[in-house]
Amino acid sequence: MGSEAPNAVTIHVTGFKKFQGVAENPTEILVNNLKGFVEKRGLPTGITLGSCTILEVAGKGALPVLYKIFESGISTHNEQVLWLHFGVNSGASKFAIEQQAVNEASFCCPDELGWQPKLVPIVPEDGGISRTRETTCSTWSILKFLKKKGYDVAISNDAGRFVCNYVYYHSLRFAEQNGHKSLFVHVPLFSRIDEETQMQFAASLLEAIASTC
Repeated sequence: MGSEAPNAVTIHVTGFKKFQGVAENPTEILVNNLKGFVEKRGLPTGITLGSCTILEVAGKGALPVLYKIFESGISTHNEQVLWLHFGVNSGASKFAIEQQAVNEASFCCPDELGWQPKLVPIVPEDGGISRTRETTCSTWSILKFLKKKGYDVAISNDAGRFVCNYVYYHSLRFAEQNGHKSLFVHVPLFSRIDEETQMQFAASLLEAIASTC
C-alpha cells in the first residue's frame, strides 16, 4: 500500500443483479459496498475508484444503459480509465480472471428481459461467432499479486456465452475504441467463499490493477 502507480488510474466497477438460478448475486453486494470498504482501507496513490454500478442480467435489451455508463466514464483528463466487471459463476470454488470474451451469445436460459439467443454474434460487424477480444491488462501480473496475498485465483480463457461474456465483449470493444482498459473477474457464491474474503479480494484486486496498469 502507498506504492506509487505509474500513472493516474480511474477504475469504474460493475456487478450484476440476481438472475435465474441465482437469487442473491454476490457481485451486487460486493460492488454496492466497495466504495465504503476501500474508504476505510485506503487505496494506493494515483488510483481512484470511479462509478460503482449494478447491471441488469440482460443482453441486447440492456445495451442503452450499458453504453450510457461507458460514455460517462470517458475522461477529459490525462488518466488511464479501466472498466472492472464482476460476475458470478455459481459452480466455481475460486476467483477467475477472464482473459478474453467471444463474439457469441448463446444463452443457456432467457436473460432477465426474456432474450435467449443461440449462436448469435454479439457485434455482427465484428464478424463471426469465433472472433475473440482479449484484455490488455497484465493478467499474469495481477494473478501473481493476488496469489501472493493468499487468494485462490486462476486465469480463465472462457467467460461462458451468457450475459457476463456479452457485457465483457462490448466492454473490451468500447475500451479499445476509447483508449481504455477492461477486465472481467468471476467470483463464486458466498457459500463457497465468504463475503468478507470476497470484499478483501475486490480491494486487493484494485491494488493489483494499480500496480500493474
